[in-house]
Amino acid sequence: MINTLKQPTSWAWVEQAIAHLDLILLDHSHCERKAAGVALNLMFRYPSNTQLVRQLTAIAREELDHFEQVNWWLELRGIPLGPLSSPPYGAGLKAQIRRDEPERLLDSLLVCGLIEARSHERLGLLAIHCPDLELAKFYESLMASEARHYGAYWVLADTYFERDAVKQRLEELAVVESELLATLYPEPRIHS
Repeated sequence: MINTLKQPTSWAWVEQAIAHLDLILLDHSHCERKAAGVALNLMFRYPSNTQLVRQLTAIAREELDHFEQVNWWLELRGIPLGPLSSPPYGAGLKAQIRRDEPERLLDSLLVCGLIEARSHERLGLLAIHCPDLELAKFYESLMASEARHYGAYWVLADTYFERDAVKQRLEELAVVESELLATLYPEPRIHS
């Protein structure tokens, strides 16, 4: 169930990202902050789900640590923190989350898992192709935790829901996730 991305990242994205590493780093900072926020929001929404709270506490802590690490790279490269426009990826996935419970929880966990899986794949591509070897090592160092994160979201979905329902909905959401990335966003982003 872990390998659910329907399409690999295009070479065009790799070229775009490598050509604009400063923007990718700035967007990466935003992504880590948002990932921590999403984990915290889920904890607040479902406080009685003990296993969820335990897992997401660890994820939020690690995402904030990554946020701090990426911000160190921004400072090192003289890149100020600032706003960025968002590609349609996140909003497009969020729009797929059903509003009624318990489907809302299932969709939220699966969307988070898909985003983490795509992050894992793309940070891996940056680790391989980044011309700055120290930055490439940094991206490689984050891959294990990205894999842990997407695994945790899927294990939580499997814990709270029937496996067949999880598989079916994950299949549907994975198709949408790939469709959202079919057209390259004109500005380089981690999820574009």
